[in-house]
Amino acid sequence: MSWPDPAGAVPGFEADLAGRRAECDGGHALAGTHFAVREEYAGTLTGDYVEEGDPPWRWYLLAELTRAPRGYPCDTVWCEAGNLFVVD
Repeated sequence: MSWPDPAGAVPGFEADLAGRRAECDGGHALAGTHFAVREEYAGTLTGDYVEEGDPPWRWYLLAELTRAPRGYPCDTVWCEAGNLFVVD
């Protein structure tokens, strides 16, 4: 998945989403190949977000992951708003 660029990112907090369960997916190129993969994540939204770019893209922080790709090294993931699905 892509990650928001911290340089120039504008942070915020959306209280209505904090503590809600959500799922997101994303993809990335496989280094050294002409292939890409899709990855799925599930967990709990923290309410934190950042906006970056022009026009701005909003990324939400998903924590307490209950689904992540095998070997995923982090406890959280940033999910682009268009690929985020709140499930409760």
